[in-house]
Amino acid sequence: MTLVRSDGQRKRVFIRTYGCQMNVYDSDRMADVLRPLGYALAASPADADLVVLNTCHIREHASEKVYSELGRLRDEKRQRRVEGRDLTIAVAGCVAQAEGEEIVRRAPVVDVVVGPQSYHHLPELLKRAAHEGRAIETEFPAEDKFGFLAQPKPEAIRARGISAFVTVQEGCDKFCTFCVVPYTRGAEVSRPVAKIVDDVKRLADHGVRELTLIGQNVNAYHGEGPDGKSWPLGKLLEHLSQLPGIARLRYSTSHPRDVDDSLIAAHRDLPALMPFVHLPVQSGSDRILAAMNRKHTADDYREVIDRFRAARQDIAFSSDFIVGFPGETEQDFRATLALVAQIGYAAAYSFKYSARPGTPAADVQEAVSLAEMDQRLERLQELIDSQQSAFNEAAIGTTVDVLFEREARNPGQIVGRTAYLQPAHVMASPDIIGQVVPVRIDSLERYSLLGELVTPEPVRASALSPIATGA
Repeated sequence: MTLVRSDGQRKRVFIRTYGCQMNVYDSDRMADVLRPLGYALAASPADADLVVLNTCHIREHASEKVYSELGRLRDEKRQRRVEGRDLTIAVAGCVAQAEGEEIVRRAPVVDVVVGPQSYHHLPELLKRAAHEGRAIETEFPAEDKFGFLAQPKPEAIRARGISAFVTVQEGCDKFCTFCVVPYTRGAEVSRPVAKIVDDVKRLADHGVRELTLIGQNVNAYHGEGPDGKSWPLGKLLEHLSQLPGIARLRYSTSHPRDVDDSLIAAHRDLPALMPFVHLPVQSGSDRILAAMNRKHTADDYREVIDRFRAARQDIAFSSDFIVGFPGETEQDFRATLALVAQIGYAAAYSFKYSARPGTPAADVQEAVSLAEMDQRLERLQELIDSQQSAFNEAAIGTTVDVLFEREARNPGQIVGRTAYLQPAHVMASPDIIGQVVPVRIDSLERYSLLGELVTPEPVRASALSPIATGA
């Protein structure tokens, strides 16, 4: 496989990422896998010799968005052939895993189809496609892909910024009736602590200051520790907090059933662990939660929230909600509104239910009308938006720590994030990038905080209190 173009330039790859944080991480690792082969990153498909669509299968019309993009790439590939040039097209990720050969049946323009557990085989698949016309791999390989992945180069780490994702766990054993993850990502697997520590040290050595540990069900983590025992997520966080260079730790996404005492203690005891937890509940109705096979009730969820808040008073939460799950009544939906009003969220993601082929919920006939789903989603989002606005407004007049990430669009402005992932803008020198600096918040602009650096060192105000509009 020739990795130099006819004009003598390096071949280039463009990777389009759909969906979750795990896909962002996977796209970076695919770039790392391809870099030793000579591929540089392209800014757009028009500049690329290889286009990879790293797909997500969670949300509505996910696969149709992929086929729409493939239609545009088909036209690009035809034009390249007229000009005597090539374009290789690969579909990776969860749509690839779920649909496999159906992708090349519907879109013969595709050269490579590779599932999320096999992208470390991408170089071999590209070679096979070059010789055989096409290559498909959507099996769950026996070997651990992490042991075969190329490590990112220092320049690649620096280019990705001061925040990084590290996969610690993959797959899910919960089998929620609406979710495809157990079928596209497989059973829960946790990486050994030593392997994670190696990754973290490498990132910290090249400028990363904030880590987000990611997994489909990250707090189900049970990797082997240096002592040979299974470590929970809380113990892993404690260990990573002691490594030099890392100022902030986060994790996502969690399941309420897997919040154990070690995780609560980590939030109580570790200053580096940010007081912001994404804890999806999906519904406030016990009847709908049972139909979803969530394995918790609304009161179970409330008790978990109470445990977090007892450990750290400044903790805040985000969540996921599905509106219009099959069989959801107005009473069920009002239970969701009541839960949201009681908990009080700093942010949340809400979606209309969409059937995912192959999941148990897709066979349920008690559909909620689209009009009813639209109306309920609007009501829920109005409540969530009001809570997020109140949470952001509570920052005005306080001093908060901000980890600065990059220069903003406005000349002279630097942007970073608070402990709660709120964007914060100040007028300052780029020298503060990579530093955690106290900022006095003066005003808001949409969802961003605007403020000034505090000098000399201020007495730091208590972080924001979570909203609670009812108890």
